[in-house]
Amino acid sequence: MGTISFHKEVSKPSTSSSPASSSTSSTSQTETVNGSHEFMINGYSLVKGMGVGKYIASDTFIVGGYEWAIYFYPDGKSAEDNASYISLFIALVSEGADVRALFELTLLDQSGKDRHKVHSHFGRMLESGPYTLKYRGSMWGYKRFFKRTLLETSDYLKDDCLSFRCCVGVVKSHMEGPKIYSISVPPSDLGMHFGRLLESGKGTDVKFEVDGEIFAAHKLVLAVRSPVFRAQLFGPLKDQNTQCITVEDMEAPIFKALLHFIYWDTLPDLEELVGSTSKWASTLVAQHLLSAADRYALERMRILCEAKLCEGVAINTVATTLALAEQHNCLHLKAVCLKFVALPQNLKAVMQTDGFEYLKESCPGVLTELLQYVARIGEHSVIACGYRRKEAPLDGSDANGRRVKPRLQ
Repeated sequence: MGTISFHKEVSKPSTSSSPASSSTSSTSQTETVNGSHEFMINGYSLVKGMGVGKYIASDTFIVGGYEWAIYFYPDGKSAEDNASYISLFIALVSEGADVRALFELTLLDQSGKDRHKVHSHFGRMLESGPYTLKYRGSMWGYKRFFKRTLLETSDYLKDDCLSFRCCVGVVKSHMEGPKIYSISVPPSDLGMHFGRLLESGKGTDVKFEVDGEIFAAHKLVLAVRSPVFRAQLFGPLKDQNTQCITVEDMEAPIFKALLHFIYWDTLPDLEELVGSTSKWASTLVAQHLLSAADRYALERMRILCEAKLCEGVAINTVATTLALAEQHNCLHLKAVCLKFVALPQNLKAVMQTDGFEYLKESCPGVLTELLQYVARIGEHSVIACGYRRKEAPLDGSDANGRRVKPRLQ
């Protein structure tokens, strides 16, 4: 981290009648926003031999506002090496120009001896400063990262598995002025007070019957939080019987979670709600909660559920989640699901699930978009190969010819 300070002082007046002198200051703060990603290759013996220049890409990860991916070439990146080396690179996969960053690529020792193979910019002074990536698809790494014959008899390969770690430090700068005050402001506890009001049952003036269970609530709180409840309780077409309203097509635990969000402004613990630590069960509940949030126009709750479902994307649930995203116009969730399904290692397994049959029947138009994603992944491979002609030699050096010496931890 570097700090550059600027200081300007106004010269003193020559006469005592002039105004008092003043001074100003500012600080340019430059530092790195750091993040890391671990990439495991299971079944190394099966990917070996896929061909020179062909790679396996990690999932994308975000550091410093940019998306990155690790590219592993089992048979090397360059034909001149005759598949004698594995190659490893970190690539900028989002749009960006002149992104300055520090990198570290590590092949992890799996014997427990911590003799990792590390190529790093961190912890030392670079002669020409951080490395600059000019455009989407720019890479930094090593064509000759490790000799294959040595790798296959080393402690880096265990149970046919390799493990890599990539660290990225994106260089960011910002200007700081003098701080006038520093007061610690506690977080809002409004949700806690409303939540306790719901738990107490005091002042409730409406009841809901959901799947045989009764839930008491406050009309004004519901109306303020949800335009659907506002129309139902106070609109010109309001329910005639607002003392006990029957809610159709919803399970009691889901409605209870809905009320929890309306009062607390947070989602309940999903594992506690279903009484299970199963990831599948939590995903199922999150799907139902997203539908409930959309039904009652609770936008923040819908986004929270969308985020939960993005985190829990899996082979056995992604198809039904994709259908849900299409039906409720969750564009980010839909993109995450399409990207997951389109991956070659996932596509066949997802197509064999019952959820995929439901997806075909309920949202046939999504299949066209899925084909576009599959084609885009293939196109991405072609783009990456095309960029090789534009890159400077990267066999342990960068675009400016700086050698980056490997070290062992």
